[in-house]
Amino acid sequence: MGYQSQMAERLSRYGVRQGESSISGLSSGAFMTVQMHLAHSSKFKGAGIIAGGPFRCAESFRGAALLAADAYQLGALAIGMNPLIPQMAPDAGDLAALARDAAGLGLIDPLGALADHRLYIFTGRSDCVVYPDVVSRTREFYLCLGVDPANILYDDVVNAGHSIITDNLEDSPLADNRPPYINNGNFMQSHAILRQIYGDLNEPAEHLLGRLIRFDQREFFGGDKRASMSDFGYAYVPSAVLAGRTQARVHIALHGCKQGYNYVNYVRGLPDTANQPPYGNRYITTTGYNHMAESNDIIVLYPQVEGSDGGDLQNPDGCWDWWGYSSPTPRNPDYYSKNAVQIRAIAAMLERLGG
Repeated sequence: MGYQSQMAERLSRYGVRQGESSISGLSSGAFMTVQMHLAHSSKFKGAGIIAGGPFRCAESFRGAALLAADAYQLGALAIGMNPLIPQMAPDAGDLAALARDAAGLGLIDPLGALADHRLYIFTGRSDCVVYPDVVSRTREFYLCLGVDPANILYDDVVNAGHSIITDNLEDSPLADNRPPYINNGNFMQSHAILRQIYGDLNEPAEHLLGRLIRFDQREFFGGDKRASMSDFGYAYVPSAVLAGRTQARVHIALHGCKQGYNYVNYVRGLPDTANQPPYGNRYITTTGYNHMAESNDIIVLYPQVEGSDGGDLQNPDGCWDWWGYSSPTPRNPDYYSKNAVQIRAIAAMLERLGG
């Protein structure tokens, strides 16, 4: 069956262990990972953050929320990704205070559960998209919220560019900072993330015996154009879970900017062979999550976001919202809260799966 002709189905429910879900992401997916992790911390056991900043880091700059509505490249994004001087980098203590305030208002889950969560936080030494100094503040942020330092694996010693790392020979050189942001570093970073969160796991399966499901995402965001989400998402369901022989855990894997399945083909229309079918779903099929999931009874959920070249979405590169483009009122952004359209959608997908 061809890439374009795949039929979409309704996301199903499975036997899932409660409170043992997890989430990871790269770049904008990492920023969203932090937001989703805090918004629904009661549902999660841990998180993996590759090149992502702390919660609400776009608001480290006083005018960021206002600028973000009108200027994609200005203010919020510069402060949150690549500040010109260290003094402009996000302040972990201030952002931890914002998280406490949000929890107090019921906008995110109470923060007490975070203390026992397990975290994988990574920054490449050659990353020139999200600076290592920004990612280091993510570690500080979680420490400010009481996460046990022994539960944080912080890796800043690999000479990697802006990417998720694999052992695939066909992927880009390790230090590259270019699409599709999947680089060869002779190890599967997805495996390291899952092992850090869940501890001892079986070795990845040699063959995938489960199903990669293409499902209709539209029911989860109600067709709201502000969501900037694609019509379809994906989920890998292991064979033992499909057969009902075991209960599963759910891991949510969030792609970064320019990595959604339809970024090039449906939005840009550019002749970029690194992202066109059958390569447009590389984050889903070649980053190693599925093989580890098959041998450890983990459902992997791959929500998808897309870009727009026009209109009011302010999201040309198909990024998850970590600065406020989806908020109905930019002067009072809600992109980080349970009320945010993307967070609501992902939470509903998790709930549908049983997690």
